[in-house]
Amino acid sequence: MLFRSKQISLVAPTNSRVLIYGESGAGKELVARNIHFLSKRAHAPFVEVNCAAIPEDLIESELFGHTRGAFTGATETKKGKFELADGWTLFLDEIGDMSFKTQSKVLRALEDSRFQPIGAPASVRVDVRVIAATNKILPNEIAAGKFREDLFYRLNVIPFFVPPLRDRRSDIPILARHFLQVFSVEHGRPKKAFSQEALDTMCDYSWPGNVRELRNEVERLVIMSQSPVLQVRDLALPSETPQTGGSTLQESRAQFEKEFIVSKLNEQNWNIAQTARVLGLERSYLYRKMKSYGRSEEHTSELQSLAYLVCRLLLEK
Repeated sequence: MLFRSKQISLVAPTNSRVLIYGESGAGKELVARNIHFLSKRAHAPFVEVNCAAIPEDLIESELFGHTRGAFTGATETKKGKFELADGWTLFLDEIGDMSFKTQSKVLRALEDSRFQPIGAPASVRVDVRVIAATNKILPNEIAAGKFREDLFYRLNVIPFFVPPLRDRRSDIPILARHFLQVFSVEHGRPKKAFSQEALDTMCDYSWPGNVRELRNEVERLVIMSQSPVLQVRDLALPSETPQTGGSTLQESRAQFEKEFIVSKLNEQNWNIAQTARVLGLERSYLYRKMKSYGRSEEHTSELQSLAYLVCRLLLEK
């Protein structure tokens, strides 16, 4: 299942825009980088902008650049990310946190493939492939008046959902070994390996911080552990209270049904129509079941995943 490799291989060679959904730390940036590295623009840099990390009064300059003297503090001319990414790939991370004003400017840049730096007398034409990502439910943001519907449809040419790590546990050993190799080289440490018991323990952990938490744990192991083979005792994972089934037959049956449906959704890449066919259910019935799960207060750790499902339902209509 790793990063929906089949989907990426279909999407990457095109210039179509991609909108990646997923919880914080789920690996949205890794998906974006994989799309870039498998694209026709792989020879060029991958330009990234974290829209949530840049103050609102600076985001326009960061994206589109400015001329010297365009505003107080503009002591020299600066190219923006759109211009720097000309001919390349531009990754707009956490686009749901971008201000409404800046969204309008990004929309115009996408529509016309040109923009005007702050203070510049003329516009600049660029050839940029835009990949965006968000941890928010954009249809909800649109309904609340916080995100432009027209920008949403400009970005949402190919929607791509990244499930949380707890829902793709088969990826954990692959990612853990990858990060182990990367950090061993980065920190100049001898090569290490995981014992099977350590990998099993990591697969049993729910990773609430997703791929980011896994990455941090592996980096810690590379730096702190002296053993060439990493064991369970080397892990520093918080203890978790095992989940138990319902106290009655009806509750246990409902819990099993929910887990079974979610597992089938994962197998079908959260394609509602296909999952309904596999389960032999009407799509409307499956939709009602998922909405009822979203109202449950007993499974708060899954609410965000279920919200993404609703978003996918909207996108498939």
